[in-house]
Amino acid sequence: MSADARAADAVEHPEWLWHAAEPKKSYDVVIVGGGGHGLATAHYLARNHGITRVAVLEKGWLAGGNMARNTAIIRSNYLLDASAALYEHALKLWEGLAEDLDYPLLFSQRGVLNLAHSPQDVRDGVRRVEANALNGVDAEWLDAEQAREVCPILNISPEARYPVLGATYQPRAGIAKHDHVAWGLARSAAAAGVDLVENCEVTGIDVRAGRVTGVRTTRGVIAADRVALCAAGHSSRLAALAGFPLPLQSHPLQALVTELLEPVHPTVVMSNAVHAYVSQAHKGELVLGAGIDAYNAYTQRGAFHIVERQMAALLELFPLFARAHVLRAWAGVVDVSPDASPVIGHTPVEHLYVNCGWGTGGFKATPAAGWVLAHTLAHDTAHPLGAPFGLERFTTGALVDEHGAAAVAH
Repeated sequence: MSADARAADAVEHPEWLWHAAEPKKSYDVVIVGGGGHGLATAHYLARNHGITRVAVLEKGWLAGGNMARNTAIIRSNYLLDASAALYEHALKLWEGLAEDLDYPLLFSQRGVLNLAHSPQDVRDGVRRVEANALNGVDAEWLDAEQAREVCPILNISPEARYPVLGATYQPRAGIAKHDHVAWGLARSAAAAGVDLVENCEVTGIDVRAGRVTGVRTTRGVIAADRVALCAAGHSSRLAALAGFPLPLQSHPLQALVTELLEPVHPTVVMSNAVHAYVSQAHKGELVLGAGIDAYNAYTQRGAFHIVERQMAALLELFPLFARAHVLRAWAGVVDVSPDASPVIGHTPVEHLYVNCGWGTGGFKATPAAGWVLAHTLAHDTAHPLGAPFGLERFTTGALVDEHGAAAVAH
């Protein structure tokens, strides 16, 4: 974002002007990463635990990374018990977050359809609906005609390239306006006394006798009793600064939006078979996304053939979209763990914690990720919802293998 654009944004949203802070020499907690998860952690440290001597360090501007590049989908219909519990907690927090923050998040519970295109997709979908019911998560199985009743523009012709045989449906799922989420969390944290420090890149992590003592930044050395790494897509690089590896791979993740349209798409539709999804934003843009690029990279730009192939598949499902003009395209960087589930909690370095590995599921988890990590920072013990997602599972073998288990991972 240019200086002029930021200035205009600050006029429209004056809370941005409250964020700039000069870093102090020491803090109780330093959070590396000023995106949704870092800001949510700061918010809940203050709200739930009364810890406000906190700094959130962001190398660019607040929420200018993946938080500004996601597709704002929120759902909790995951298959496995640990995942369902974490994301359902997030969804319940979403349902009261606007009131909690006293800020309009434009949370729209318009539902999510996950399409089935093959007999195996149908079996997987029905299994997931039953698992959701056992975990108290709202979900139902729809046949093709019922899916079209939810989304009338969906092509369910049996002659389609990807015939729709049915879909899972979560009515409470939906979307929120991601920039409003960031502003609301930042405003709350700043009002509580948290320092939000922009243009402050972490270049080193100081460790003495196996315990973190602070961070080195482009704005000086900052001492800290506890440090949390919440920088999506770049967690492995930060962990390396502290001398240990993370079992993560970073990939580009692409999306695009169209010009503004009249309301035509009433829900969110996702297809695991083609790794694509679509919703309509509050202003009217169609938000279309693809799966992650197969290659590893930190670039915020993806391969054209990936998004081209997946958009072609979406046009088969939604022929109406063929006349829409693309307004802009972008990519974020996501870090993916071996079992496609997050890593939350302790590291080999005492009082150094991580929140990473969310892959494409980070935005929908935002409030729960902050809630769980804040608890861990405050008590130096894993929150029950976060306990299954510790680093130790990669040595014990207790993986939360959600990869492909909940349809497309977004």
